Amino acid sequence: MSKKIPLLIDTDPGVDDALALLMAFADDRHDVVGLTVAAGNVGLDYTVRNALKLCEVAGRDDVPVFAGTPDPLVYPAEDAAHVHGRDGFGDVDLTPSARKAEAEHAALAILRLSHVHAGELTLVALGPLTNIALALKLDPTLPQRLKRFLVMGGAINGHGNITPVAEFNIAFDPEAAHIVFSAFPHTEVADWEATIAHGLMHRDVEKWLAADTDKARFYELISRKTRLWSEDSRGEYWYAADALAMAWALQPEGGIHVEQRPLSIELTGNRSRGATVVDWNRQTGAPDNTTLLIGYDQGRFEAQVRGALGL
Repeated sequence: MSKKIPLLIDTDPGVDDALALLMAFADDRHDVVGLTVAAGNVGLDYTVRNALKLCEVAGRDDVPVFAGTPDPLVYPAEDAAHVHGRDGFGDVDLTPSARKAEAEHAALAILRLSHVHAGELTLVALGPLTNIALALKLDPTLPQRLKRFLVMGGAINGHGNITPVAEFNIAFDPEAAHIVFSAFPHTEVADWEATIAHGLMHRDVEKWLAADTDKARFYELISRKTRLWSEDSRGEYWYAADALAMAWALQPEGGIHVEQRPLSIELTGNRSRGATVVDWNRQTGAPDNTTLLIGYDQGRFEAQVRGALGL
């Protein structure tokens, strides 16, 4: 078998992060070499605890977990506990993992692992970009050592999910997003609008989660609250943003429609702060610094979700 692709995941678990992590652990073409953890969906204490629990559930206690910074770079931000539960995992009182996070800070771990796996590492960011921005400030040469860099974030046509124009991960720490998108010459972006275009029907998800597997039972439990919230507020489809981003990261051949364009982050607008501004007509003269996911093979996406649940 060919050598596995080293995969580093920056994450803020979070129910949809949990599904994405289970997908990564289930993929036989990649080796998860670490989880660097950000604050976002809930506070850092909870996101670290949840990352450790995911490793336990997946039987991957060999994967190191690194805690990052507990706050955005500049301004405070509200979390998404109303969606994910106060603890980020649906408030079902899970027994915490006995394992602790590593002593090394997440930003330092990102830099170290980029050297260990130089030229081969795929970095996937599923949460606010604070840890990666800090890593870039410490070492601006980070992008040179990555093979791929993929971000779940943004709303490329301005249809946001936390403000009218901004998506949660970017809006939580726009300064960090600005640093990251300015520093990387190329970033793959799976945004909120791609998520909406690739919804999972609640009835299908319920069938998958009724399967007689430990992972399905675990995920049914922690996602129950957010799925009920989603069905009440968004209708017959459930939107798993981080899972779609992870599907593209793991199986890029499933991306059936992508576009390359310049993208920048709005920092100052009263109504547009945190927006991902895409220069669709290439009017600014800026280089194309992103590949934007527009369409992904839905059957391939759903097959990866089922595989993550042990189906």
